[in-house]
Amino acid sequence: MKLERMRELREEKGLTQTELANYLEVTQKTYSRYENDERSIPLEKLILLADFYQTTLDYLVGRSDQNDFNAKA
Repeated sequence: MKLERMRELREEKGLTQTELANYLEVTQKTYSRYENDERSIPLEKLILLADFYQTTLDYLVGRSDQNDFNAKA
């Protein structure tokens, strides 16, 4: 599953892969592999990212285009 929004959100915030890797407690190389769909990202890491960006898992993984954590379904 290509997680293009991981990169988009990171770049919008002006963050590096290393900064996000540190937040997720993984190496920069592992984080890069998540972004480039070379390695599956564990659910607990996806949840951390969604919380960090204050968005939904559906938005993060491309199932929704609504980037509003508090939006009603």
